[in-house]
Amino acid sequence: MQAILGVLCKGSQTVTGLFQPSLSTVPLMPLIAKKGVKGYYYQGKKGHSGGTMKKIALILLICCVAVACGGKKEVKQVSPESKTATEAFVLAETIKTAFVRKDIATLQQNSTEAGLRDITANTKTFDSVDLSFTPRWVEIEGSKLMVNIAWKSTWLRSGRRSDERGMAIFVMEGTPLRVSKILRANPFVFPEK
Repeated sequence: MQAILGVLCKGSQTVTGLFQPSLSTVPLMPLIAKKGVKGYYYQGKKGHSGGTMKKIALILLICCVAVACGGKKEVKQVSPESKTATEAFVLAETIKTAFVRKDIATLQQNSTEAGLRDITANTKTFDSVDLSFTPRWVEIEGSKLMVNIAWKSTWLRSGRRSDERGMAIFVMEGTPLRVSKILRANPFVFPEK
C-alpha cells in the first residue's frame, strides 16, 4: 500500500500528513480538492474570516494616513504682554540674585533710585540669605507693571537663623524694565524678631 498526503479528522482535531488509505479518509478528499487544505482546515473554525495580513496592512495604512494628514500646525505668536511679563519675571530673579551676592552694581543697573532704596533698605548686616521667589501674576497699567511675587527667605546672622515669608509687589517701568518700587512685604528686609 502507498501512503497518501491528506487530512484526517478525529473528533475536533484535524491532522494533515501522510496516511494509509482507508475508508475514513476517502470522504475528505473531495473537500480538500474543492477548498484546499487551508480551506478545509478553516472550515471547522467558527468566526474565522481569514486575512490577518490584510488587517495588519489596513491598520498600518490608516496610521500612515493619520500621520501624513497631521501637517504643520499654525504656530501661535507670543503676545507683547506675555513677552513683557516674562521680562519682568527675569528682572525679579536678577534683582534677587544680585541681592544675595551683594552685587550693588547690578542692583543699580536694574532699578531706579527709589527702587534701589527699597531693595537696600535693610539696615542690619547679615552673613547670608536664601531667597526664593514664586511669581503669581502681572498687572499691566499703561507703562507700569505690577508683579506680584510670593517669597520665602532664610537669613543667617551671627549664627542665628530667621525664616520669613510674604507677598510683595514689584513695580517696574521703563524700557528696559527697571524696579521702581516694592510694595507690601519687602523680601529684602531682615525680619524683625
